[in-house]
Amino acid sequence: MRKIWEKYSYAILLIILSCSLAFILSLRFNSNVEEKFVTIMVSEGDSLWKISDQYSDQHSFSNNEFISWVKQHNNIEGDRIYPGEEITIPVNLEVGSLTEYASAAGE
Repeated sequence: MRKIWEKYSYAILLIILSCSLAFILSLRFNSNVEEKFVTIMVSEGDSLWKISDQYSDQHSFSNNEFISWVKQHNNIEGDRIYPGEEITIPVNLEVGSLTEYASAAGE
């Protein structure tokens, strides 16, 4: 065992350090990339396209991708949403300020 360590110690240490670094980075980046979700109340005159435009600076989707995501995750068939309906939308910002904004927009 001592001969193996003497011969391959640098390689073993390099592998251990690489695996540790990969694990730490994967934890760090996974937590930062997570999307936040906000539930909003649909108002009179709202459409999925209008909501996508309204929150365009708070998500990383194109309008079509945003609409597809909202329809899929809210079980919406067709393109119609109705006033008073609550829908969940994806956002990439901290929840604190956006939740207050979304609550005020839904009232």
